[in-house]
Amino acid sequence: MVNNNFHDERKEIPASGTRSAFRLQIEPGKETEMFRSTNELKGYKVLATDGDCGTVQDFLFDDVSHIMRYLVVDTGGWLTNRQVLVSPVAIEQPDLDSFELPTVLSKANIEAAPAVDTEQPVSRQYETALASFYNWPVYWGSSLSPVMNRPTASVELEERVAARDGDPHLRSVNEVTSYEIQCMEDTIGHVEDMIVDTESWSLRYLVIDTRNWLPGKKVIIAFDWLTHFTWEDHKAHLDLTRSQVENAPTYDPRLPVNRAYETQLYDFYGRPTYW
Repeated sequence: MVNNNFHDERKEIPASGTRSAFRLQIEPGKETEMFRSTNELKGYKVLATDGDCGTVQDFLFDDVSHIMRYLVVDTGGWLTNRQVLVSPVAIEQPDLDSFELPTVLSKANIEAAPAVDTEQPVSRQYETALASFYNWPVYWGSSLSPVMNRPTASVELEERVAARDGDPHLRSVNEVTSYEIQCMEDTIGHVEDMIVDTESWSLRYLVIDTRNWLPGKKVIIAFDWLTHFTWEDHKAHLDLTRSQVENAPTYDPRLPVNRAYETQLYDFYGRPTYW
């Protein structure tokens, strides 16, 4: 049953030099900063163990599991404007004050990996070789065995990059941002942002602007309530009515997304929680 008595008791977080207030409060008085806006994370500086290696330009996510699979890193002038994929398993927690994403990779590791053409589908063969090169765990099937050594993996990566049979469920955040929202009976607004949990790298919420051309009311919708994307007409389909989205509580990104707020949000929609 939908509960329309939404009472937002959040307090605005004082400015502390950060651009985002997506925070998850696990217990009173103990706050961990794990929820991040993908719009905010784009532009963060990526740090190798021995220096800067570029900036975040985009993210690739699985549209079935709603897990972030790769960060697309633009290496800038360091590697002549190459873009590389970095798995979240190599990323530590973001530094909010310096807008940096530390990694466990060295610049030599990143330089040895081949560039990826993000305008083309990312093939499973490419992902397999990439995981082998960095010795990352794979997210499909069983672990790779044996793991290829880096010189061999580098050669295979160059060969497999030519394969264009991309993973149909691997999607760009940049692509999906601005997609129209399709409710059960009508359309409303567009995707403006996504909120990701940087501990598990699960996508938790879509930020929706309820108007398409002019700024309107913003609401957040759980990714669990998203049924599917249709790529041919650029739509995100929700298991909600237009009225439910229109009457949803207004979302203010200056306020924290804590467990109390999430509980009220799920209760408002009458949906089971993910925790």
